[in-house]
Amino acid sequence: MSYDRAITVFSPDGHLFQVDYAQEAVKKGSTAVGVRGKNVVVLGVEKKTVAKLQDDRTVRKICALDDKVFMAFAGLTADARIVVNRARVECQSHRLTVEDPVTVEYITRFISSIKQRYTQSNGRRPFGISSLLVGFDFDGTPHLYQTDPSGTYHAWKANAIGRSAKTVREFLEKNYKEEDMESDTDTIKLAVRALLEVVQSGGKNIELAIMKRDESMKILVQEEIEEYVTAIEKEKEEAEKQKKKT
Repeated sequence: MSYDRAITVFSPDGHLFQVDYAQEAVKKGSTAVGVRGKNVVVLGVEKKTVAKLQDDRTVRKICALDDKVFMAFAGLTADARIVVNRARVECQSHRLTVEDPVTVEYITRFISSIKQRYTQSNGRRPFGISSLLVGFDFDGTPHLYQTDPSGTYHAWKANAIGRSAKTVREFLEKNYKEEDMESDTDTIKLAVRALLEVVQSGGKNIELAIMKRDESMKILVQEEIEEYVTAIEKEKEEAEKQKKKT
């Protein structure tokens, strides 16, 4: 049975097979990492090689939903486009209605509700994407949320989705330290180091976006990413030298 078949199928214990097929689509997607620091939030995405004649500006895995909310996704890009467009409309509608920007949890809950509705009726299939949402609320609180195709969502300090997500998540669990997250630079480096665990060719295949408190989201250019990669490599070399001495 293919994932594209839009018929709701349950296992004898009530399990929904279509959600499993959507999860498989997510596992084949590009790896994405999110890290929440004290004063910064970071999104990193594995950037796959594009065709020689293709404009790489049109291949984006990190999208703006509102001024202070950004999303990275893993899975089917066409599905993500629909979710992103609906979320952007909701962000603008919320501003017009209550005259305040959305909170990160509010828009995460909205996206999760859309995904859940697509799991409960015939004629349509669940969205084949998982997403990481980062941003700051209007009171300056940083947040990182993750949603999956079933419509569930959770808050995280650091997380990964997509291909090799398990490997990256294990790396984050071992290396995430609350005291290091006080530093913006250490927070960014942790996201880069996590991606380097599964990404080939170093910084060339990484897309990185950072948002600091009271500042707009900034997508780093290739030269800036390479600076972080070089610094990380130097730290590794120094750590190895210290091990040899001891």
